[in-house]
Amino acid sequence: MKKADSLKALLLASVPALKADPAKLALFVDKGKVSAVRSNTLAFQLGYTLTIWIEAYGGDLDGLFVPVLAWIAQNQPELIDRPDGEPFTFESEVLDGDTADISIEIELTERVLIERRDDGKLRTRHLDDAPIADVFAGAEGARLWHTILDDQLAGNNQASA
Repeated sequence: MKKADSLKALLLASVPALKADPAKLALFVDKGKVSAVRSNTLAFQLGYTLTIWIEAYGGDLDGLFVPVLAWIAQNQPELIDRPDGEPFTFESEVLDGDTADISIEIELTERVLIERRDDGKLRTRHLDDAPIADVFAGAEGARLWHTILDDQLAGNNQASA
């Protein structure tokens, strides 16, 4: 599952506590399903709940939520515009005054196209979701979540400080 791998890589790169101790991060795929796409092409869609588990997290929750929201805006943009306004859910178990176990659940889909190569063999290609044009207030053409995601990938961790 490409999206799970992508989000894991972002969290390990952009959340200082996870970068320092990657073993505190685990991802689980639950309630997976495959839906056949009936069209002029061979294609299918994966659907699943991605559960992100962070053990003994001592940072600010915003330091987790900002990169997750930025990633969602880029990779599963329709979740940002959900009618309930809730792109993901989370739970926290307070361990002591400084740390908590955190779980984040995100409903994801991945579209997969099956193509025939020049040699006649089949291959699969995961299709990107089209990002939503989210405009940063007062800055024409700047896309807020994409800017944050770019900053996170570049190592600018101001949102998680």
